[in-house]
Amino acid sequence: MAEKKTFEQSISELEEIVAKLEGGNVTLDESLELFEKGIKLSKGCQQMLDAAEKKVSILMTNDDGEVVKEDFIGEE
Repeated sequence: MAEKKTFEQSISELEEIVAKLEGGNVTLDESLELFEKGIKLSKGCQQMLDAAEKKVSILMTNDDGEVVKEDFIGEE
């Protein structure tokens, strides 16, 4: 079974695919294959982002089930 890629690995691979396609040094068949792989990676990334958003929403829900929106205060 294939190892599941992290979001960062998928984005990196997607960037490589885009560079190859923009370079124009691939055949039509290779372009279609790369495009298909890129679409799959893109969908996988979107699913990971959706899952992360759900986790954040759950973590930000108060005891009454209301979503509490607060400004993020990072390290200064």
